[in-house]
Amino acid sequence: MNPLPCFKSTVFKLLLPLLLLSAATPSHAQTNSSRSLILVIGAPGEPKYAEAFANWAGLWQAAAAKGGLQTFVIGEDTNQPENDRQRLLDLIAKEVAKPAGDLWLVFIGHGTYDGRSAKFNLRGPDITATNLADALKPCRRPLVVIQCASASGPFLKALSAPGRVIITATRSGSEINATRFGLYLAQAIADPDADLDKDGQTSLLEAFLSAARRTEQFYKEEGRLMTEHALIDDNGDGLGTPADWFRGVRAVKTAADGKAVDGVRAHQMFLVPGATERQLSPDARARRDELELKLSALRLQKAKMKEDDYYSQLETLLVETATIYEAKPQ
Repeated sequence: MNPLPCFKSTVFKLLLPLLLLSAATPSHAQTNSSRSLILVIGAPGEPKYAEAFANWAGLWQAAAAKGGLQTFVIGEDTNQPENDRQRLLDLIAKEVAKPAGDLWLVFIGHGTYDGRSAKFNLRGPDITATNLADALKPCRRPLVVIQCASASGPFLKALSAPGRVIITATRSGSEINATRFGLYLAQAIADPDADLDKDGQTSLLEAFLSAARRTEQFYKEEGRLMTEHALIDDNGDGLGTPADWFRGVRAVKTAADGKAVDGVRAHQMFLVPGATERQLSPDARARRDELELKLSALRLQKAKMKEDDYYSQLETLLVETATIYEAKPQ
């Protein structure tokens, strides 16, 4: 007997109170000292880029305020601007020492690559992918690094590790033209229109997909050769996945070696959490995330499993996930 109708009915009954609660409960931003955003604004080079980068940074600051994050900005201090790299390294050291809470780093600016080393251009000495990897090595917090610069692709492999989400505006160091991906990502990160699964919040994955597709649309409409191809890595393999591998929020392609593709962890990260997400305790959220990762792994194995075994395990995971959402906030 196929258990599919049974688990559909069970999950719907468990999720119905959640859906009603989500629709009725307003979302109020509260400053959470354990969640933080470091915005790094690089050397603009030209006035038009200075204006653009300030605009992108303003969008991130507004979204972070709505999400209740502590925000720190590197690149606006008029006193000794040549010290930006040391300011950044000092701030990272302070933040990675904290025991918990999301840490987001967003780099807005230009980058370079000489065939060996990728750099993000600061006012003063640049910071390399290796510099940043060394600074972040002690980090045990959930970490998001978003590199919006040109030639940012090598940062993905350098920074990739379990428990991290890494996004780059380019897929390699050879894509050296100024990027537009950063603008679209800043616009999407708190935009309800980017919420693909309509759960009342825009995940980092959803924002990435929206930004990547709007970037592609820009080049098509302008009749230009596309000079930037964004990647996302959240499984720690350092390979990255492009947006065109996804349909909705699920990847529909798989790596040639059979490894899991990216996206599940990024879909669990929200700069501005919705009302239901805010009500989950840290323990409940951690268990929910673990179950979603197991669900993703199970789906990859579906073709190799007996149908009854697959649906039995699927039901177990979905019912426990629904139970987490149904539980009253502590």
